[in-house]
Amino acid sequence: MNIPAIAVHGGSGTIASSINDPIIKKNYLDALQEALEAGFSLLKSDGTALEAVTKAVTVLEDCELFNAGKGSVFTSKGDHEMDAAIMDGKTLGAGAVAGIKGIKNPVLFADDIMKNTPFVFLAGSEAMEYARRQEYEFMPDSYFFTELRYDQWTSLRGTGEVKLDHSSENGHKFGTVGAVAVDSGGNLAAATSTGGMTNKAWGRVGDSPLIGAGTYANNETCAVSCTGHGEYFIRGVVAYDVSCLMEYGGMSLEQAANEAIFKRLKKLGGEGGLIAVDAQGNICLPFNTEGMYRGLKNNMQTMTQIL
Repeated sequence: MNIPAIAVHGGSGTIASSINDPIIKKNYLDALQEALEAGFSLLKSDGTALEAVTKAVTVLEDCELFNAGKGSVFTSKGDHEMDAAIMDGKTLGAGAVAGIKGIKNPVLFADDIMKNTPFVFLAGSEAMEYARRQEYEFMPDSYFFTELRYDQWTSLRGTGEVKLDHSSENGHKFGTVGAVAVDSGGNLAAATSTGGMTNKAWGRVGDSPLIGAGTYANNETCAVSCTGHGEYFIRGVVAYDVSCLMEYGGMSLEQAANEAIFKRLKKLGGEGGLIAVDAQGNICLPFNTEGMYRGLKNNMQTMTQIL
């Protein structure tokens, strides 16, 4: 048993050629490290898994390198629509938001929905009205502006084409961020946040805020946060599938996570990866893409990787 433990991801997919620049690579790794340290420090201070994943994802949402929060991509209208979800493995409580604008940290909003409302999922303008009544921090459009995201959008503007968070001319990166953790009491939690697709229209929502598709946690099995082509993760109910393979199929965490990513998701034609942890502190980080921005930390090991 190796608890407490935490893992984070900052997206999977084609790795940009710019990542070969040691300064750029260091910036990504430093951001992942900061998220790990922030979450793990809470775990070491007898904080809960839920607190740890919330803190880790907040750190990543505040970093413009990732497609979530501050670094979210532009929609077809030139604004930002963000999605997030969180789940408590101890109670199976969950909160989620989709299509929200201007809120600095969508994961905190999802957490509030889980803890302070009878609902699980709020979306769009009505969700934002609730947030205003709760006096959430809204940021101006300028806060979410980054040159990279703007350039990505202008290359597609007016074409009707949408792209996943692409990081090279011929490829793309799925820039969702997420965290999973187990605390000293063996309780699990998962959280995921994303800015969606560049130039997206029609209110498209991916897997990140969907409980069971992109985010899931259950103390009896595991906590999972996914990153990839959301439509396939939704169709495969991938996060919950990992849990089911453990609960009903008798698989270990590693067996279940690998089955979900390398066999079941791939059979659907989907690309991506996930991070997962069980109550014993075992961690798996499988992906079927070129790389995944990821990291883990426990009492024995700290690791951050991109390729």
